[in-house]
Amino acid sequence: MNPAVPRRRFLQVTLAGSVGSLMATSEATRADADRPAVRIEEPFHGAVLNRRHGEAVEGGLKIRVEGRAPAGNVLVNGVAATRQGDRFRAEVILRERDTTIVARCPASGQQHEIRVRWDRHSFPRYRFSIDDNSFFLRDIAQKKYPSLFDCFYLNGLRELHRKYGAKFVLNIYWTTGDDFSLPQFPDRYKSQWRENAGWLRLAFHAWADKPDRPYQDAPPEKLLADLDRVAAEIRRFAGEEVYTPPTVIHWGMVRPEALKPLATRGIRVLSGYFEKWSGRWDINYRLSDEISAWLSRHDAWVDYASGITFSKIDIVCNNVPVEKIPAVLGAAGSDPNQAEIMDLFTHEQYFWPFYVRYIPDHFQRLDTAIRWVTERGYKPVFFHEGFLGAPE
Repeated sequence: MNPAVPRRRFLQVTLAGSVGSLMATSEATRADADRPAVRIEEPFHGAVLNRRHGEAVEGGLKIRVEGRAPAGNVLVNGVAATRQGDRFRAEVILRERDTTIVARCPASGQQHEIRVRWDRHSFPRYRFSIDDNSFFLRDIAQKKYPSLFDCFYLNGLRELHRKYGAKFVLNIYWTTGDDFSLPQFPDRYKSQWRENAGWLRLAFHAWADKPDRPYQDAPPEKLLADLDRVAAEIRRFAGEEVYTPPTVIHWGMVRPEALKPLATRGIRVLSGYFEKWSGRWDINYRLSDEISAWLSRHDAWVDYASGITFSKIDIVCNNVPVEKIPAVLGAAGSDPNQAEIMDLFTHEQYFWPFYVRYIPDHFQRLDTAIRWVTERGYKPVFFHEGFLGAPE
């Protein structure tokens, strides 16, 4: 004992330390109590499962269910699981579009329940979405071309469609700034839009390019109002056949309470990066860290609360040089959890020579990516049709 420290002070510190230890122990105990004694770890709640995740059987898909539980019997959907230490394993056959899986410990009555989606009519498919569109609309409106495809940008996309059968969704802004907004776009091309609606669609993206992250903290009413005004303009100048519910909101960030209202506008899928930047998950629609981490390694996840499915973007072509595109897509294509659905993506501004970060080989990047998926049997789809482009 340090003689310079009064005995009373030492006693106070010692007691305070003991109380702190007791409080920490109490909090840890409560955390343990909150943690389910039985927990399904695989599959993940909300997982989208396809033929790559199990064994096809007559009328269903047999999958493996794994998790942890204390000693004793564990029933998975009423069938006894096998045990090894604190782990359990069982097989479940999915026969419906959505299946509830319950792991239960009869001795304690504790259980853990999840739901999964069976992509039962799945096939290898890809969709191509292009963000930040406004320059091509301004170009056509101001130059008054006889045809939409006199604009080099739309013509380049049409060439990719003719070459590979590719389909594109162009996510558009209300305005480019002071010099153009959607009401200035004429409706005299409507018949041409409709003739090409089988491969070319338009969707809402945002009011404008700036500010960044416009809907990350905005009230849902602001997002819905912008969406409705852009949608009305698309229907006016292009027709109902060309409009699609958006699948990418600018910067991929919205308030959680916006999801259900978005679903009422027909939104069935939202795509994001689900990447960790500077220690934080981002471009993830503000989903939880746990869900974002899972989506970073999987094709899709169903948010049963809103009904919206979230898709992981596999490549952003404006960020990947031509020579590296096969390797990026190959990494996803070799992973059973990411191989079935290719979510391809880029941004419009990089096609335009006046843009400060213009990419001269941008169309070549798209050609390389689309050729890669086409040669491997992937079919082009629109995500809003069926379930992620496959029959439901």
